[in-house]
Amino acid sequence: MTYNDFDSFNNKMNDLSIDKQGGSRYVPPHARGGESEDTAGRQSSWSSQPRSSNLPPGRSLTASRHSGTVNNGTSGGGNWDAPIKQPYSSERFGSNRAPRQSSGGFGGSARRDPALGHWENGKHEWGQENARLEKELYGVAEDFDRQNSGINFAKYDDIPVDATGRDVPSSITTFDESKLDELLLANIRLARYTVPTPVQKNSIPIVCSKRDLMACAQTGSGKTGGFLFPILNMAFKEGPSPPPANSGIHRKAYPIALILAPTRELVSQIHEEARKFCYRAWTRPCCVYGGTDIGSQLRQIERGCDILSATPGRLVDLIERDRISLANIRFLVLDEADRMLDMGFEPQIRQIVEREDMPGVNDRTTLMFSATFPRDIQMLARDFLKEYIFLSVGRVGSTSENITQRVEFVEDHDKNSVLLDVLSSSQSDKGLTLVFVETKRSADALCRFLTQNRFPATAIHGDRSQREREQALASFRSGRTPIMVATAVAARGLDIPNVSHVINCDLPSDLDDYVHRIGRTGRAGNTGTATTFFNRGNRNLAPGLIDLLTEAKQDVPSFLAEIAQENSFGGFSRGRGRGGSSRGGSRGGSFGGRDFRKSNTSGGGSRGFGGDSYTSGSGGGFANAGAGSESWF
Repeated sequence: MTYNDFDSFNNKMNDLSIDKQGGSRYVPPHARGGESEDTAGRQSSWSSQPRSSNLPPGRSLTASRHSGTVNNGTSGGGNWDAPIKQPYSSERFGSNRAPRQSSGGFGGSARRDPALGHWENGKHEWGQENARLEKELYGVAEDFDRQNSGINFAKYDDIPVDATGRDVPSSITTFDESKLDELLLANIRLARYTVPTPVQKNSIPIVCSKRDLMACAQTGSGKTGGFLFPILNMAFKEGPSPPPANSGIHRKAYPIALILAPTRELVSQIHEEARKFCYRAWTRPCCVYGGTDIGSQLRQIERGCDILSATPGRLVDLIERDRISLANIRFLVLDEADRMLDMGFEPQIRQIVEREDMPGVNDRTTLMFSATFPRDIQMLARDFLKEYIFLSVGRVGSTSENITQRVEFVEDHDKNSVLLDVLSSSQSDKGLTLVFVETKRSADALCRFLTQNRFPATAIHGDRSQREREQALASFRSGRTPIMVATAVAARGLDIPNVSHVINCDLPSDLDDYVHRIGRTGRAGNTGTATTFFNRGNRNLAPGLIDLLTEAKQDVPSFLAEIAQENSFGGFSRGRGRGGSSRGGSRGGSFGGRDFRKSNTSGGGSRGFGGDSYTSGSGGGFANAGAGSESWF
């Protein structure tokens, strides 16, 4: 194009619809004739904005005070120069920093979702109700009633609870009694939570008192709500924390709560639960995990990151990329803490907790939750806790009369045919069936075998891509493939509604894993069935399995007692353990774990059973038990 041609083109452009009052501002065709007087005087050009800005033409990076709501740039009063409501004054960030929608997000947006709340002038402004989003988050009443048709909340009152430590806060009996934030209580009602579970009755007042907590509670007992409710309650009441003074304008998120979990599926599940209870609130939940595109997770972080759920590996990666800072962490949660500390995550957790910018143990609240807490894991966990309370909730619901446990003697070469018989006999049950095996190869082979025999099945294990794992879970949850073959990757924490039957085609090498596996059914007071194939290859588990069956008032088959007696002549153990492996171990009665600090001397300091005195405990070594046959990364 010659200079004359360019000059002619420029003249043609000048003849288009131009705002004569405001100078030479080009008005695009879709906006001509519909502008207000407020927008008519804007002066804009891309050249006047910094290259790094993603703001539209005319949007100022310096936020001025404005008493109205966020305008969206449309006719009828819209104004690109009107600021977004932001949790802090612009002085905290400097005049060139883009406004923020939350403490963890950055790079303000011109259009704020009205369903999102915000914090302004020391007050929590709720977002607007959104029927479509409510249906997405909470489902419909008919689905809830079907999934909880067998629920029995009355049994919660009979569950024994033992809380050990100094000055243990009193438990609550109802959500209203807990004095939780009004918006949080509204979201709890939307999620159709009517009665707090035993772990919630005790953990809510403990965490609201900002006490560190190690909670050992049955699978399916509401542990996720046990730490989310008090964390969100204090976040809603206290508001966000400003970034550190030296944060500058670098694009970095500053979450106030960090929840670490061992598997991608569990992290995703915790995130979805957090979304339910953050509805219409200023807090933005976010999740990061390996095995998927990091770019999409970075974009999610940019939209706001206040409650962060993460696997340790991916979190370390993002910290090293300087995209996440832990400087504002008020709450650190380790879900399935015993598994993470035992299965190779300890170095990464120590790096996150001790060698990054996370506040020290005295400046944060640390919470650990699991269904099992062996003694050596408790000793290791002391490094991350201060003056903590140990909460032990009876294992009713995971190994209880809620779950009918059956143990069948099946040789290895007969397992496939017996499995077909079991599945055929339970076809009248409209629930889902989860089949556990020990190795990834066995999972794929068994899935093919079931499909060939016209049993719709899918498989999930550590060698499958994250997309394949998510597709398998979605297919299983929806009932398109009502049978899922899984390795240990699905044994921990996953809450899949309507699982009525768990089959241990292969027994795990550790009875703690058995407890977690059968806990995929009979959750939150529902009923379920667990069938286990047993042979002499599992004889080292026989004594402990008898203990569990007896404790849960289940029938003990005669062959199991005979094998246990045979094995006792050469000495036996409860399986490869992570502490408490010997018979009796740390399990102690009807609890999944005992506070190792408790001594046999009488005294105060304990609420619940025994009245044992509180002792500080002595140090101890820790031996890594190895990673087993399944990857937890």
